[in-house]
Amino acid sequence: MAFLALASGVAAGVTSIFDRNLAYASPFLNQPQLSHDTATLQARHLELVKRQWFSDTESSKNFKDEHYPTFYGGDFSNSPYIYSGGVNFTHSVASGDPFHDSVLLWTRAVPLGLPDQSVPVCISFKIFDNPQLQGRPLDTGDAFTSYDVDFTLKVEAKNLQPDTSYWYQFADCTNPETASPVGMTRTISSPDTPAHLVNKGKPLTLAVFSCARYQDGYFNAYGVATHNTSADIFVHLGDYIYESLGDGAPIGRATLGRELATLEDYRGRLSQYRTDWLLRFDASPRFVTNLWYLPRSRDDHEVADQAWKAGTADSNDTTVGCSFSPSGACFTDRKLAAVRAYHEWMPIRQVDPDDKLRVWRNFQIGKLLDLTMLDTRQYDRDITDLYYNTVGYCSLLSMVLRAGSPAAVIDSIADQKDRSLMGADQETWFYNALSASQERGAIWRVVGQQIVFTQIDLITGFDVDAWDGYRANRNRFLDHLYDNAISNTIILSGDSHANWASDLARPNDTITYDPLTGEGAIGVEFAGTAVSSTSTFGAGILPDAADKISRNYVRDNVDLQWSEGSYRGFFTLTLNTSTAVATYYAMRNVSYANLDAFASATFVVHTGTNKLSRPVAGGSVGAGVLKTQAL
Repeated sequence: MAFLALASGVAAGVTSIFDRNLAYASPFLNQPQLSHDTATLQARHLELVKRQWFSDTESSKNFKDEHYPTFYGGDFSNSPYIYSGGVNFTHSVASGDPFHDSVLLWTRAVPLGLPDQSVPVCISFKIFDNPQLQGRPLDTGDAFTSYDVDFTLKVEAKNLQPDTSYWYQFADCTNPETASPVGMTRTISSPDTPAHLVNKGKPLTLAVFSCARYQDGYFNAYGVATHNTSADIFVHLGDYIYESLGDGAPIGRATLGRELATLEDYRGRLSQYRTDWLLRFDASPRFVTNLWYLPRSRDDHEVADQAWKAGTADSNDTTVGCSFSPSGACFTDRKLAAVRAYHEWMPIRQVDPDDKLRVWRNFQIGKLLDLTMLDTRQYDRDITDLYYNTVGYCSLLSMVLRAGSPAAVIDSIADQKDRSLMGADQETWFYNALSASQERGAIWRVVGQQIVFTQIDLITGFDVDAWDGYRANRNRFLDHLYDNAISNTIILSGDSHANWASDLARPNDTITYDPLTGEGAIGVEFAGTAVSSTSTFGAGILPDAADKISRNYVRDNVDLQWSEGSYRGFFTLTLNTSTAVATYYAMRNVSYANLDAFASATFVVHTGTNKLSRPVAGGSVGAGVLKTQAL
């Protein structure tokens, strides 16, 4: 076991390098007691050195800190003892959650040996304005990581310029020759940037993803978006991982472990997902042309299926609910473990020091758009479809059960006035954010959230796990848009494992809204299919069979203009000062890693019209069914 002493004694502020790694912090900023005690970690280091001083440590008095000054102005002369036996950057690099002057950088640095639990790994980072990493770095620093945070490392690169691309790299403090791949990242425009100057005057393209179940297929959508589109920003709407096992062995996608319940479980699943080549965006052994993420939204499977504020489909805090897993983990323990692991493995910020679970927030990207990211799943959602409590759980039961029976409880309360997907605090914030966006002169209001917004009669009933189970909440949102004449609103949705495009209007309103012309609408919704998770139209369903179902959907649902249920994929949204263009991409085969895809449909929205441009999709699509084709 080898260690390097970077200080001859303990100096004030030693824990600053531990504190530098945000993964040590509590996932809940108003509960600092859940953070790692960096002072205790420091004390463990000193105790270990006392035991091993003469065998495998080295004083720092001959060490010159020339290349890696710490971000906060400290240096190695004030650092504790660190591991020097070598590291492996096992999961490449990532970045995300950008501001106009900073961005988070992430990596994982696993020691090659077995250091004592009290000995951290020291990792340096540098960020440059060129891919060759030449010249003086714009920011540089060091941070510690250890088993306490699964050897993940997250730092904030600061003092950057707005709307600018950067390249960064991590390295082992004790051996700078051991370096990570190079990552590419960028900042966003400052809020006051004129709309026509955002993204250096070029249209800004978002690539939108959801629902990547490892065992169901390869993450080809990430690769296609990286290599075959001009996407500037990746936005993930949730279900980045799944807690379930499934059977992916036939295609080489067997998930490891068990159904997730403990911190170790969630860390292991995140680790396995991040080994997917197309998710890591490796372009060569040394250079990663990875795009970057705005904060991801959490859907249910980041914790467990059908999650709501007090449980999931198979767990809660009752005796029965705590017995679902061999670990005996109750829902609250399970959720805390999931959030902690997610916080460690994702380049995301903590949003509010006084709000423990908050991920909802607003990004002002110049005067071009406000990107408002909601949490319609984990934050404060009222009870949802837990399978046993809805009519739609079983088609046979649905023929005989009546509202008021135990299996129909969610259907019977879907119209309840105070029922909420978001909770009162988030709802109020959301409506204020929409109004403030229009008042500040932003052209577009783009809302990223998890579940399908438009009312969709699925023939067998409504999906009450979507907005159809929270109808008063949906009406409050639509009322706010109509009553305040808020225009140019675009909702982005995931979760359903199918593609949909709709005008936004009050459900079943054919008096003030005309589904043929779009007149009377107040915005649009683009809902995307899954990266890999199987179709809700039927696992492995072929296009012709899916189109038969879609034809009924677009015929019977007033606002719905396009439906497609066979292909896995993603969509892009390209924005400029006059138009928004959504392009859907279909993966031809996700049973092996490939970049074979095609554009299945393209939709245009013109500013001020608040509807899909007619003829919808130019009158033809490469997959799925348009309303005009079904009437």
